[in-house]
Amino acid sequence: MFDIIGKRFWYFLISGLVILIGIISLLSFNLKMGIEFESGSRIQLSFVEQEVTQQQLDDELGSLGFHDTIIEKVIQGTGQSEYLIRTRTLSEADREALKAGLAVAFGSITEQAFSHVSPDAASETTGNVVIAVAAAAVGILLYVTWAFRRMPKPFHYGTCAIIALVHDAVVALGIFSILGAIFNWQIDMAFIIGILSVIGYSVNNTVVIFDRIRENLTRGVGASFEQMVNNSLVETLSRSMNTSLTTLIVVLALFLFIGGEIQNFAVVLIIGIIAGTFSSVCIAPSLLVVWDKKEWGRFIPWHKAARAKA
Repeated sequence: MFDIIGKRFWYFLISGLVILIGIISLLSFNLKMGIEFESGSRIQLSFVEQEVTQQQLDDELGSLGFHDTIIEKVIQGTGQSEYLIRTRTLSEADREALKAGLAVAFGSITEQAFSHVSPDAASETTGNVVIAVAAAAVGILLYVTWAFRRMPKPFHYGTCAIIALVHDAVVALGIFSILGAIFNWQIDMAFIIGILSVIGYSVNNTVVIFDRIRENLTRGVGASFEQMVNNSLVETLSRSMNTSLTTLIVVLALFLFIGGEIQNFAVVLIIGIIAGTFSSVCIAPSLLVVWDKKEWGRFIPWHKAARAKA
């Protein structure tokens, strides 16, 4: 039988390195916030007379004075070049100047959509997102604790599930900050929806494993708690991997063939599915064992050295 739990500190090391890289990236590059959180305007334009590349459009916008824009190509079957442009808050004069300048360079233009977000609305959205994520975390903690209330130390199960969720969110934020630095991607509502979806997906995988642990603990399977947790993991491993793989295939198809406005959503799901599967299988159950065996001191190098010396 596979000894998954026996390698738990290797999993913690891998997660720690990934999170450390993400934190360094967050401190170095920060996150590029979309107009939903920092205010701005969004305009969707269709170029009728010629095919326009994203680089050509970016260069022309820069020459017109519209710097720091985010450009996304809209997938559609009309044969025209259509782009979604996110930029600073545009007045009516700025909006007309942008369209007039692009028309001079690329010919006739059709405006498909336009919207803008005020600073007050952006601030309110940010606050609502923080509340939503915090409420989801507290709700999951209470639910998992209640669901395992007949188990010894039910609070351990809820806390380990929350730690796994925080792990997934931090990994997603860190990787997205790297992608933002490379590709200039911004955090938008699609990203937030993706994070909340990842939280739900990850906790589902974790609860399935915890539920098998509960069944085996009730039946007395395994000579020790560590062995029983490992047996439960092996029994549910194929289900977890198959579910994650099939979901990942669907999300990859969304990213490759649709893209556009759901790009951030799809990318966050891809990151979250991979990180969530790892945390559900390797992190959350391992933390249960660490808590049961009171091994927290092994996370502190000098504590381990002192024990070895003694």
